[in-house]
This record gives sequence, structure tokens and C-alpha cells, in this order.
Amino acid sequence: MEQIIATVRGFDGAHVLRPEPGGDFPEVAWGDVFFFYAPDGRTPGNVQPYGTIVTKDQPGDTASELDSPGRWRVNVRVGRAVFRELTGEEPRGLVLPRDHAAPDVVVPHPVYGPLGWISVVNPGGRTADTVVRLLRDAHEAARARSARRGV
Repeated sequence: MEQIIATVRGFDGAHVLRPEPGGDFPEVAWGDVFFFYAPDGRTPGNVQPYGTIVTKDQPGDTASELDSPGRWRVNVRVGRAVFRELTGEEPRGLVLPRDHAAPDVVVPHPVYGPLGWISVVNPGGRTADTVVRLLRDAHEAARARSARRGV
């Protein structure tokens, strides 16, 4: 997890938000990580992150079994074409059964898959390079969206 965070921190204009106890963010976000394009170093108030790392189950999102020790999940917004390439399905047409708890496997996000998000529990030898590539591509897409907005 720390290697992925360090890699994203190295992207030009990356902003990595990691809420901790005592900060301005709710307890449910503590320990999780949010990736933004924000060259000014401030968390944008008007855009969603392009990637996240979650370290525990969330209400309505327990399929990855993240409350077990040592488990965490990377989530990346990839868009339709890449989603289709990775999963063999359209984001809004998911019908294949998936084991969202399987480690080191790219799967549709258990909640946000229909919106073009993928996830990987504990990326390892099979998926780590893919995850970094997807995060880099998502970062560049966020940069392009920011440029179009004139930010």
C-alpha cells in the first residue's frame, strides 16, 4: 500500500489525502487514502478523487472483506473502454459473478462498478503494475478534466 501511495505522490500535480483521527474528516474515512489532481496541493471541493485506497469495510460495501487483518483495496476510476478491456463487460451491464474478496485480481468495484470503477484487493505480482498504470492514466484524465474546466 505504501508503495502505491508513494508512486502516486510522484505524479505531477498529485494530491494525496489521508485522513487521520483528530482531523476534519469523519471517522469512517480515517486510514483511507484519496487521490486527486490538485497542483496547488489543496483538496478540491468540487471533484471526486480518481482513485482511493480503503482499509476497512464501509456501510453497504462489505464484499471485499476488508475488516480482516492485512486487507485493503485500491479503487480506480477507469472509464468505459478500459473497464470493458479489464472485465469483459460494460460498466452498466454487469452480470458475471465476481469474487470481490479475491486478492490480486482486477474486478469491477463492488458498489461503483456501474460507474466505471475497478478494484483490486491487496495488489501483488499479478496486478501491481496494472494498478499503477491505471492510477497514472486516471491521474492524467483528471488533469485533462481540470484543464478543460480552466482550473
